[in-house]
Amino acid sequence: MSWFVYILKCGNGSYYVGHTHELDTRYVRHASKAGARHTAQNRVQDLLYHETFASEIDAIRRERQIKKWSRAKKEALIAGDTNHLRRLSRSHD
Repeated sequence: MSWFVYILKCGNGSYYVGHTHELDTRYVRHASKAGARHTAQNRVQDLLYHETFASEIDAIRRERQIKKWSRAKKEALIAGDTNHLRRLSRSHD
């Protein structure tokens, strides 16, 4: 079974980071306001990013890591801009 870490964009401009083993089903739950409190209160606009993992433990670790990141760092990840992501990472070491 594959596990996913994902980033959603909400109507208020915020990002929601989560993990699941059924990405499409989880997205529908968020969009129908049956997911997390944050996405229920801030309408989901789009799935911006996802990664696949072999285990739930690995997905949870990555989710927790991304949740700690700045908005700029999340945006670099979403854009696939690895150079900018590295620069942002070094600036916080």
